[in-house]
Amino acid sequence: MSPRKNIVSEELLVAGLRNREESVMTALYDQYAAALYGILLRIVNDEEKAQDVLQDSFVKIWKSGASYDSGKGTLFTWMLNVARNTGIDYLRSKQHRAEIQTDSFDVSMSSADWSTPDQTDAIGLREVIAQLKPDHQQVLDLLYFKGYTHEQASELLGIPLGTIKTRVRTAITVLRGLLKEKE
Repeated sequence: MSPRKNIVSEELLVAGLRNREESVMTALYDQYAAALYGILLRIVNDEEKAQDVLQDSFVKIWKSGASYDSGKGTLFTWMLNVARNTGIDYLRSKQHRAEIQTDSFDVSMSSADWSTPDQTDAIGLREVIAQLKPDHQQVLDLLYFKGYTHEQASELLGIPLGTIKTRVRTAITVLRGLLKEKE
């Protein structure tokens, strides 16, 4: 992926997305594809599949651009959720289940996992998540980057479902504060 040339403001991207301007999709892709790809790669653990899911994600972003609500978060956060949900949908699909023979759970989460070179650093996500408590990092890794459900994470970690949900809520609240400070 080539380095970014022209960064388009979020306001212009949102307006163009709502008006379905094709040039906006190019700008969105240029500005956010690398970060979204890095996250999708962590979810699907396969470069080719991550590229396919990334393309599917951008199609969904294009089709549902009018549903973006700036009052609920940034454009990137919305796009991240679309991509993450697309990755999770892929993992839950019959196609994916047919491709895998066994499912191994890797829940080891350390700062070394966040130091692997992925494209999320383009938006500073790695450094912000590294500021969270390790138990919050672990839960976010399972739910948002690896695509597990709350129930699966609860079973995998051997902790109550309510604790998982509390950790997620707390982590998201802390992340919001950290990201606002960063702006």
